Amino acid sequence: MANAVRALSMDAVQAANSGHPGMPMGMADVATVLWSDYLKFDPAQPDWADRDRFVLSAGHGSMLIYALLHLSGYDQPTMDDIRNFRQLNSVCAGHPENFLLPAVEATTGPLGQGLAMAVGMAVAERHLNAHYGDDLVDHRTWVIAGDGCLMEGINHEAIGLAGHLKLGRMIVLWDDNRITIDGSTDLSTSEDVAARYAAAGWHVAACNGHDVAAIRSAIDEAVADERPSLIACRTVIGKGAPNLQGTSKTHGSPLGATEIALVRETLGWTAPAFEVPEEIAADWRATGERSKDVHAAWRQRLEASERAAEFTARMHGELPQLADWAEYKAQVAAERPKMATRKASEAALSVLTQTVPALIGGSADLTGSNNTKTPSTTPLTADDYAGRYLNYGIREFGMAAAMNGMALHGGVIPYGGTFLVFSDYSRPAIRLGALQQARTVHVMTHDSIGLGEDGPTHQPVEHLASLRVIPDLLVMRPADTLETAECWELALQQADRPSLLALTRQNLPAVRFDAAENLCAKGAYLLKGATADRRVLLIATGSEVSLAIEVQVALEAAGIGADVVSMPCAELFMEQPAEYRAGLLGGEGVLRVSIEAGTTFGWERFTGLDGLNIGIDQFGASAPAEELFARFGLTADAIVPQIMAKLG
Repeated sequence: MANAVRALSMDAVQAANSGHPGMPMGMADVATVLWSDYLKFDPAQPDWADRDRFVLSAGHGSMLIYALLHLSGYDQPTMDDIRNFRQLNSVCAGHPENFLLPAVEATTGPLGQGLAMAVGMAVAERHLNAHYGDDLVDHRTWVIAGDGCLMEGINHEAIGLAGHLKLGRMIVLWDDNRITIDGSTDLSTSEDVAARYAAAGWHVAACNGHDVAAIRSAIDEAVADERPSLIACRTVIGKGAPNLQGTSKTHGSPLGATEIALVRETLGWTAPAFEVPEEIAADWRATGERSKDVHAAWRQRLEASERAAEFTARMHGELPQLADWAEYKAQVAAERPKMATRKASEAALSVLTQTVPALIGGSADLTGSNNTKTPSTTPLTADDYAGRYLNYGIREFGMAAAMNGMALHGGVIPYGGTFLVFSDYSRPAIRLGALQQARTVHVMTHDSIGLGEDGPTHQPVEHLASLRVIPDLLVMRPADTLETAECWELALQQADRPSLLALTRQNLPAVRFDAAENLCAKGAYLLKGATADRRVLLIATGSEVSLAIEVQVALEAAGIGADVVSMPCAELFMEQPAEYRAGLLGGEGVLRVSIEAGTTFGWERFTGLDGLNIGIDQFGASAPAEELFARFGLTADAIVPQIMAKLG
């Protein structure tokens, strides 16, 4: 059975003339034992809620999971898909993609992130188990990871969190082949990986990764332990290739026709490329039948449960009716509070977390600054998985990746906070979340020089522009308390993409007084129209919207008509019909002016080459916020003369 995995892997890579045959060939025995004896899955229903989750963190070895899925009876990938490995329109992409194959739990390839996402999956499983019990939620999270996954910095963040939370349902099978692209791991590392995991609170075991009995024994030991487990599976990369096995030459290149012929001879594999002998294929199909009865019994328990509808809705990501939400927005519109949008976010969350039990919050050790904790979100700890608030510690990358895993698991909607400047730490996971269509909400506070005295190290300048270039990520920068509520509403509605809220430290005046329609849903809207003949269009976001209103007042006093457009989300605006966009920003002879406390990069697409872009194209400084805004020209007194000069 393991040799079938080896043969399909080497043949697919050879046909593509591209790929990584070494890892699948080396881990074939471990994976075969896992699939045959332990993994709980049903090929007929890849999205069965109580299935075990399997994450191939070493995503470069993607042919391993493609071979396993095909052999065990999933509808996809077909053998034709495997023949077209790495080719255009094949579901067998170079790295596993969750949006191409239903049975791929997570998109992996950037090393370490698969393991970190698996931590989030394990958190979601324990949390849902605490709420719904063993009858409905009782599964494990399995990971195959390589040396690269264990070297990447995110690994340290992920395993520290998993050990602290005692996620005993998580088991990592380490492909301990001691080879990286450059050669032996001795070239770059001398650490004791097992000791590091043990120090983080993990159970650690080891086995010969080509000895079936030893593999089973190690997995049994891990299953019995209450801690998360690392099993060091000592393997030979490219196992079966007589001249290349054990070397980096099998890592990322086809074996070549001559070596493949020798592999067949060495393994006694006589079947032609992309063919599996029927008796072996039958054994593999039997692995897909092994959990059918378990699935059927679970289905009966679900149907008998008085919470069946609730559980099913949660796993499908359905939102409950947002009770009291309209009333809350109407109250905000009427009271017009002067409030930092980070506090406005806390106020909105206080309502939403009461109504949406799937919301699980957290912060990278900045809870008091991010304002992400509410009275409804008690701590989620190793002693109480029913809690809904995670103290992630100073682990921004690990937090964002775990959030992806929680969202991909289903049943929870994760949000997590840090400072906007530290989106640099979490950016790879934010990007991978967008690629995977993960429903996460990143709460990023202290969104400009407005944070003040902490200075340029903490003042995000280029971050808004850089985040907006990530496809399928909604970057929202609300201007006041009402816009913040609307942005939270929109974030929760995004079932297939992440959102990021950029929020202020400093208080902002209310600029919107009508809650009848969620205007932020349009991405940009006319906040205040010109009274004189319109000659200027002011486009602003966040804290600069109130500044744009000040500029408008000054221009109108000089007889120059100006519209003020609030643009909380450029991505949503670009999704509006062309007629709406042209109607809002169009007009002959109108000077378009953008105002935002960040780099001006990218604003040209809205203001045009002849427009005016007001921002900060340099790093900040340490001083109180009001002094900084004056220093960098973000005042009406500084902006109005520039507009007048531009108008001529």
